[in-house]
Amino acid sequence: MILLFGTTARLEAMLLVSFICNFCGVHASQQVYRRVNRFTLFFVPLFRVSTKYFVECSNCGGVTPLSREQAAHAQQWAASRA
Repeated sequence: MILLFGTTARLEAMLLVSFICNFCGVHASQQVYRRVNRFTLFFVPLFRVSTKYFVECSNCGGVTPLSREQAAHAQQWAASRA
């Protein structure tokens, strides 16, 4: 019997914020992403293994990891500005 298992990653764009990049120092738009890794059995996702948040600069492409609290704060900040 063959057992097919593994993980799959899904990348979701959460929101767009604008601030100074840590890498290039330019005031540019930053995309906040959530990457969810899921355990799969026979290519069917069963449960989450990990969730990571990060922000990517639209000017230089620099990536900065975020904690869950920082991502939630960014969402609240963007909602208050809209």
